[in-house]
Amino acid sequence: MKVLELKFRNIDDKIVTLSLDTPIEPVDPALINTVMDTIVTENAFISSGGDLVKKESARIVERQVTDITLG
Repeated sequence: MKVLELKFRNIDDKIVTLSLDTPIEPVDPALINTVMDTIVTENAFISSGGDLVKKESARIVERQVTDITLG
């Protein structure tokens, strides 16, 4: 499963991650940049450490899960 992670800094200078499942690929870096700017400008989300004030990074994370059958 792939997840798009948008990372921001909050007022406390801590990293806050917003995760979106099954992103559309290929990703559009310009669109992601615009969306992240809008999130910060519109104060769309608040973290426990305060408002999101700065973009940090964005990335696609892919996880593979393998179930183990127990006897």
